[in-house]
Amino acid sequence: MLPQELIRKKRDGGTLDAAEIQFFVKGLADGSVTEGQVAALAMAVFFKGLTVDERVALTLAMRDSGDVMDWSGIHAPILDKHSTGGVGDNVSLMLAPALAACGAAVPMISGRGLGHTGGTLDKFDSIPGYQTQPDNQLFKKVVKEIGCAVIGQTGNLAPADKRFYAIRDVTGTVESIDLITASILSKKLAAGLQGLVLDVKWGTGAFMATLEDARALAESLVLVANGAGLKTTALLTDMNEPLASAAGNAVEMQNAVDFLKGTAIDNRLWDVTVAQGGELLASGGIAADAQAGSDMMRDAFQSGKAAEKFAQMVHALGGPADFMDKAELYLAKAPVEAPVYAEHEGVVTGVDARAVGVAVVALGGGRRAAADVIDPSVGLTSLAGVGNTVDADAPLAIVHARTEAEAEEAAVAVRKAYTIGSAADVEDRPSVVERIAP
Repeated sequence: MLPQELIRKKRDGGTLDAAEIQFFVKGLADGSVTEGQVAALAMAVFFKGLTVDERVALTLAMRDSGDVMDWSGIHAPILDKHSTGGVGDNVSLMLAPALAACGAAVPMISGRGLGHTGGTLDKFDSIPGYQTQPDNQLFKKVVKEIGCAVIGQTGNLAPADKRFYAIRDVTGTVESIDLITASILSKKLAAGLQGLVLDVKWGTGAFMATLEDARALAESLVLVANGAGLKTTALLTDMNEPLASAAGNAVEMQNAVDFLKGTAIDNRLWDVTVAQGGELLASGGIAADAQAGSDMMRDAFQSGKAAEKFAQMVHALGGPADFMDKAELYLAKAPVEAPVYAEHEGVVTGVDARAVGVAVVALGGGRRAAADVIDPSVGLTSLAGVGNTVDADAPLAIVHARTEAEAEEAAVAVRKAYTIGSAADVEDRPSVVERIAP
């Protein structure tokens, strides 16, 4: 086979068979296909698309381009989730230990912040000593003994996807739903999962701005994942405002600790976390259906069992043994804390969640360039949600910054992100908008 012939075939609207796709992916992994040829195929796919069979074949070929995790020694359903990214989305921090408390095994391989969205690993990096990049032996040991481990990509998982994504990133082909599907799922399949739930977000803080685009991506992901043998459902969730009342790294970790201990729980965060857990427990056969799974999740949180699992996981991966009891002493604090008040009192009728995320990045809580070092202490807390009243006593948010000047810049950005009106202007939107099943 010749790469240029496969490019020509797809350029002209043809369908590639599994052997042709495997040949191209092998070239991706070993470098025998040039960067120009990879870019050309990506552009051809961008315009001509892939059939379901092509997407499944691409996903499986990229999965098989490296290691596939083996969990044969663990006698529990291997479950995980994937979120398309949002602001104040710290669901993974509570979801993994709650699932473990319900009898699942959760080897959660997470990522770092991308653009205006926060990264789960960056949040865990705010815990002193916590190893986000353990070796495979420790990773498997913690999953087996505790039931969950949240870490970064380990070993040699889907290396073909890593190269493919890097080339797509600089050639204007990232937005292809077909290629996004294969990219996400190849890594999840390589993690050796038996059940997956996808949190596909839409709105001002999501990569998919419209519900229609989010639904198209969710349907593609569910179709291909199940076609590749991974039991998967998806939830479409609202990201037209931050999910938690905190955005940043240490502040979102503290928010998660408060949630697990039951001292402060954001309603939208609770709804999304419980719903995702219910889906996974049903997929893994631990619960009869998603509703029964949601009931089990509620019990895991309310009984304190999820908090116990979180504490055990943190300690097993190098964090403090008393982190849950003394999180506020271990988490970094910014030197400047300042409330941000609206220019006039009223009710929050809208939030540009992306602008809120960008404000956190500007404070130092995200990366402008890949090599940037994140400041875990900065961010926003007490973020007012849609429907909240704001006035001289109730701020839009509290800024956590390194300097007074940076705090003031963030305050300006936060004010611009909020729309203030009257209670009559508030649109009632559920946190979980839709469920996509096979």
